[in-house]
Order: sequence, then C-alpha cells, then structure tokens
Amino acid sequence: MVALFFTTGYALYLLLLPQKWNNSLANRIITFASFYLVVLIVMFSFFAELAFWDEFESRFNFIAVDYLIYTFEVINNINQSYPLPWLISSMVLLTSLVFFIFYKKKIFLQSFQSDTPFKKRFLITCLVLAPTLAGYFFVSNSWADNSNNRYQSELAKAGIFSFFAAFKNNELNYYDFYAKEKESEAFAIAQKQLQEPLTRFVDGSSSLRRIVTTPGQTIRPNVILVTIESLSADYMHHFGNNQHITPILDSLADHALLFTNMYATGTRTVRGMEALSLCVPPTPGNSIVRRKDNAHLYTVGSIFRKAGYSTTFFYGGDGFFDNMNNFFGNNGFDITDNGERLLPNERLTTNRTTIPAQTIHFKNAWGICDEDLYDAVIRHADAQYSHQQPFFDFVMTTSNHRPFTYPSGKIDIPSGSGREGAVKYTDYAIGEFLKKIQSKPWFDNTVIIFVADHCSSSAGRNEINVSKYHIPCLVYNLKNDSLKTISQQCSQIDLFPTLFGLLHWQYETIWYGQNVLLPTYQSRAWVATYQKLGYLQHDSLAVLSPQQQVGIFKWDKQSDDLQPIHTDSLLIKKAIATYQTAYYLYKTGGMKE
Repeated sequence: MVALFFTTGYALYLLLLPQKWNNSLANRIITFASFYLVVLIVMFSFFAELAFWDEFESRFNFIAVDYLIYTFEVINNINQSYPLPWLISSMVLLTSLVFFIFYKKKIFLQSFQSDTPFKKRFLITCLVLAPTLAGYFFVSNSWADNSNNRYQSELAKAGIFSFFAAFKNNELNYYDFYAKEKESEAFAIAQKQLQEPLTRFVDGSSSLRRIVTTPGQTIRPNVILVTIESLSADYMHHFGNNQHITPILDSLADHALLFTNMYATGTRTVRGMEALSLCVPPTPGNSIVRRKDNAHLYTVGSIFRKAGYSTTFFYGGDGFFDNMNNFFGNNGFDITDNGERLLPNERLTTNRTTIPAQTIHFKNAWGICDEDLYDAVIRHADAQYSHQQPFFDFVMTTSNHRPFTYPSGKIDIPSGSGREGAVKYTDYAIGEFLKKIQSKPWFDNTVIIFVADHCSSSAGRNEINVSKYHIPCLVYNLKNDSLKTISQQCSQIDLFPTLFGLLHWQYETIWYGQNVLLPTYQSRAWVATYQKLGYLQHDSLAVLSPQQQVGIFKWDKQSDDLQPIHTDSLLIKKAIATYQTAYYLYKTGGMKE
C-alpha cells in the first residue's frame, strides 16, 4: 500500500505529461528529484521509527501525529536526545547511494525514451489508481493486530502506513465504531454506578449532574496539585523498585495519604490532564484537552472557584504544546508558563504570565527544570497569601522526559544519561520544593498532591498492558490524615472526589469520579489507548475496540498477561455505559458548567 501511494502521484504526472516533453531536461529534473525525495522519506521513516520504538515500543501511531504538529519541541527534543547531524548525514548518504546505483544502471532511461500512447498511459494509471483508492478506503492498519503478542502485531505493520492510519483516525466517533446500548439504559447504568450516600441527581435521565454532600466540618486549605511527567509506580521503592531513585517520595509516602492501587486513564500527558481536571473516562481519539469546543467545561477548578479560590495552571514549557493554555485558559485558569506562542485561534479569557528569564537556571527542549518551576509556584503562593486569597494550582512538570537533562551537580547520576537520572532529579526537586515551603506562613493550610500524569512506557505484549497504567499518588499535609494508605483499586478521576470527601465539601458535579473511601464504592479503573477502551474491575478487563468489537480478559497481575475469558455481560454493560455516556455528554455539551 505504501508503494502504491507513492507510485500513484507519479503515475498521474506521467499521464498528464505531453509526450513531446518526456525526454526533456525538465522531466528528467522532476523525475530525479521526486525519486530522491521518496527514497529520502523512506530512509527518514526508517531512522525515525527506530527512535520512536525506543521511546514508545510501537510503530508510528497517534502520538507521532501529535508530535508532527508540535515541531518546535519535538525537533529540539530529538536534537538533544540523538546525534541528529550524524543521522541526517546517514540518511542523505544512503539516499544518494541508492540514487547513484539507479542512475548508473540507467533504470530511468527506458522511461525517458518511451513513446506510450495516451490511452495506454490512461489504462496503466487506472491499474495503479484503482487498488490505491481501494486500499485507502478498505485496508485497515488493524489487520495487523491479529496476534496476542502486541510486539508481533506492531512489527507486522509498515511505519508510513501506520502514521497515515493514525492521522486518519484522529478522532473516532463512538457511535460509529464502538458497541452501544440504548441511551436511556446506558445512563441508567452510569447513574447506578455513581449513586452514593447523600448524593442527589438533579437533571433527569440523560445527565449525571448531581449534588454531593459529605457530613462533617468543612476544611478549606489551599491545594497544590503537582502532576509529575511519566512517573510510573515502578520507580518507587514502595512498589518494589530497588534502585533508590525516589528517596524523597518514598519517605513522603510514610507521612502522607498514599494511593497504592491507582491507574492512569491513558498514555499521554493530555490524558492525565483530562482525567485530573475533568474526572471523566477517556473518549476515543484525541483527549478533550486537544479537542474543539472544550471551553467552559465543569472542571475541578469550577468547584474551587465557586468556593472563592483562585485557579492557576503552571507549566515549565510553552503551553502552546498540546493545546494546554487554550484548554486551561478557557476553563477559568490563569496561566504561568515559559512561552510566548499562541495558537492561531487562541483567545484566552484569563491572565497569562511568562516565567521571568532571570529566574531560570536550566532549560531543555521541553522547558525549564522542575526546581525553577517550583520556585514560580512558591512566588505565586506568596503573592496569593499576601492578598488573603485561597488558591488551587495545577502544576505540570517536565524534567522526567527525554532528553533526560537537568542541572548538573544536583544528584549522583550525570545529566542526560537516561531515565533513572531524570526520575532521581525529579524526586530531588520535590525535596527542595518541600524544604522551601515548610517555613512559609501558608504551608500549614496547604495540601500538596503528587500524582503522575501517566507511566513512562505504556507498551508491552498486549494491546493494553494494565501494569503500564499503575501510577503513584500522595496527598501530603492533609490535617485529617489518620488514614495513611488507600489500597482500593481506583482511577486518576477519583482523586478529587476523594479529596473533597476528606475535606467534607458539598458541591455540584457531573463527574464519573467517586470518593473511594465510601463503603458503597466499587473498585474499577479505566485504562485506554486512543482506540482501545479498557474497563478494569479487580482482575477482569473489558476492552471495547472499533468495528463494535468487545473482549473480556482475565488479568494476571504477577505476569501482566491477559487471557481471554467467557463474556461477562454485566462488565461489558458497565464499560459501554461509561464510555458511551462520556462521549455523548461531551458532544452534546453535557460537560459544560
């Protein structure tokens, strides 16, 4: 199919080229240049796939499409992570060698000297064009997904074809591609799952809007949510790691509220942001953070602002990336980042502040180091406290990301040497942040949450590797913290409903998240890729796939294997109900404030 796609363009060119120009200098230049360009693209794809596999253990997918849009960050990241001049030189050298062989063998000579009538050229073009069009509309990249071993399925694909397949499936209409229930039944199941003591639904049968009440004395601390880039639970000693790369977080876990069985909803930062800010399951295709019409949604910030809090989003890079500023800015958050770019259609309805250059001590492709970002958070907290203004801060870190560079001399692992060093520096920066704020007058009344956006790698043998979604979450400095560990299986989307329960808040919500400490809570989590939608309940996993496919698997936590089992109709109904209603509410405006 890739060969046909490349050939079709040249076939159309030869069809329209007048015969008298066939042996002209112009045609030779166009032909040679086109051949050289196609070979260069193939060479580039080869090298790029090696780098992409090294990071994501996958052929080109939806992530590669995203990265093509954000060329500034991605090119700088590649340049700092790989020997780019050598790679480019190798690509050009190999392409030139192929071109030289074809030229010396006079491969093109017959074409330039041929005299093919238009009717025959038309027939040949049709013979090329017909299978190309058939392939575009009918050949699916998912045909390669016929093995229980995900690596085998990925290796069976072609990178260029996979890229354009992912581009084509940027957003998937749930109702066109996935198994469905009747709308009324789907909402009835979803409402039943979300029913809690002292919870009252207020908007009828096609809504999840409800009033949540938690008895007790209301507590109103400041809240700083630190969303840590790519921090898998596997990096902490508390979860079995013996490299001692998270001494601060492991020490903190002994003095904080620790979620030991929490799962991320997806494999990208925007999925983590979506889960933590909207408390909803992931919908197929793009994250809501990246979608159109994502302003004025009912976010965590909505509840804080109604309680009189200021809300601010902090990012160490340029918030243009992944549409972060557009999403947070148009959902009521002030912005503090390290960039000046705006999206072409970006019209922020809140304030945007750039972190001053004189306060930045280290910066790489993705942004400033975590220490500098935390200093910006502290300066902002000082200012808010001086105005007696309670605050909620959503902080997104970047240091634990390739190229894994950070300030020298901070830890005993050299900068740029790999993921372990980046994790240890990330942990070190958290320790420095806590040292600085413990003497602040606002510290005693401030809850600090540390949670991962997603794991460092979501790839494995299965399409959804459940263990690759396991993330740590710590709630520190919560005064009512007699409960030290929460072991119930839960999701990122349950974090704030649980926190508001511990703070005894009454609030209106349309979320899917729940207070995991309530006796009526039933363990479950959502784990998804951009196409595969997983619903995990204990060790049973329902997976919804395009073409209305549904699979039920038993998850072996020790081996991380998935074994197909007999259909569990109730589990399937729960999975369909949550994903279907979430998609419906977003598309119909039901997630708006």
